[in-house]
Amino acid sequence: MKKILIGMLMLGTAFAAKAQYGSINSILTKLEERKGVNQNLESVNIDNKKFVFIKDEADHTERDFIVIKGNKATYVEVFDDKATGQSSSNVFSGDVVRSKRNIISLRADMLENKKVPVPVAKTLLLTKQDNILYLIDINNKDRWIDEASFSEAKRKVKSKK
Repeated sequence: MKKILIGMLMLGTAFAAKAQYGSINSILTKLEERKGVNQNLESVNIDNKKFVFIKDEADHTERDFIVIKGNKATYVEVFDDKATGQSSSNVFSGDVVRSKRNIISLRADMLENKKVPVPVAKTLLLTKQDNILYLIDINNKDRWIDEASFSEAKRKVKSKK
């Protein structure tokens, strides 16, 4: 009798979980559509694109670049020390893979042509807002802006003034 009761309880739990999954999935789909995550950007060419991320800290400024050429990528970190005015940089190279759902995976395993034991890995979401391409880091929500789109938008703003 115990086994039958436990079996019925497990069966009921499975049905409830499936119903919850369906409602959660539809809510997430609506949120993604509203936020622009489900954009159809398969036709957007990211070959020979340069994406820029700038982070201003109290003691230094960090400028990061991702340059994509085919299935190869270059990831550059530039650190500007505010106290001394000196700059230092790291140039990583590796490969990039783009999925059908606008996810771009970057794995840079070479630091200035030397293999590194722990590669730099980035998982980025390609999105477009106001004709500007962005890469949004899925892990920390950093936004990488396409340099060409940013320069074009900047020119438009200056011409309106």
